Amino acid sequence: MELELRHLRVLCAIADSGSVGRAAAALGYTQPALSTQLRRIERLLGEGLFVRASTGVELTAYGAEVVSQAREILMRADALGRRRTAGSPGPVSRLRLGVTNTPVVPALLDALREACPDLTVSVSSVYATGDLLRLLETGELDAALGVDYPGLPVRHSAALAHRAINTVPVFVAIHAGHPLAHRIEAPLEELSEDTWFVASDDGVGWPGAFYDACRAAGFRPADTHEFHVLDQLQSMIAKGLGVALVQPTVRPVDGVLVKPLAGDPLWQRHLLLWRREQVEAPVAEAVHHHAVHTYRTLLAGAPHVQKWVTRGYTSARGPLPPGK
Repeated sequence: MELELRHLRVLCAIADSGSVGRAAAALGYTQPALSTQLRRIERLLGEGLFVRASTGVELTAYGAEVVSQAREILMRADALGRRRTAGSPGPVSRLRLGVTNTPVVPALLDALREACPDLTVSVSSVYATGDLLRLLETGELDAALGVDYPGLPVRHSAALAHRAINTVPVFVAIHAGHPLAHRIEAPLEELSEDTWFVASDDGVGWPGAFYDACRAAGFRPADTHEFHVLDQLQSMIAKGLGVALVQPTVRPVDGVLVKPLAGDPLWQRHLLLWRREQVEAPVAEAVHHHAVHTYRTLLAGAPHVQKWVTRGYTSARGPLPPGK
């Protein structure tokens, strides 16, 4: 058996759907046939790519690496037949992109400008993923960067498609003089007496996921403020006026520390969503590929994330071998 493009499409379909059964239905296979295909691919590559989860399957660390490379190969293969000849004008693609409050936008737009010079992107900043979904469904946007949460997968009509960019734990921002400042990670229950800045309803599960995590930790925040303007939020945290949950890509200002929560009680999945009829496959692939790369670069440059990775990949037997 040799690895072919169709095998790469199988891996991407399973990763996108989070289920062998759903991927089989999308590709026109039976589930047993696709499971057999997956086992052959894993034997060829010499390592498992997926593990069973409560809602389907999840990528292993190696699987995430393979699927990322598979997407790049497929994007390049899809583009081969679409390259215009020298001197031919070709149509200019336009993309109306909606984005939530995320630091990846500048680097993503820069990468798309370099990689896709014929793609004109206009950006609309929208706080709530729920609002982005509405704008996509009504055709006011072509694509969007949004989020959802474990147990609360994003729901939309058949006119839309979505693909995961990454899934990351939610971190907490505290001021440098906080009693937990010296700790590697912050137990959520030890923040029960703090004032919390809590972002407003995003239409897809927040702040309900936060309050659920607090209840599981044995408390309900007594003092909260609704706030999500990041620059002002960090200024108030630096003055010791409260704490807030933040994305791990955030860059803390002076006086603010960003730490993982003990046990990772809160997670968030970043998504690319798009209208199937408006966005051609090569464009969706390009935006997804560069979004994944941009997030990965930002995460790699965040010291608090690297501390979390080191903690997460260390077992009682010591650190795992490189690449595992």
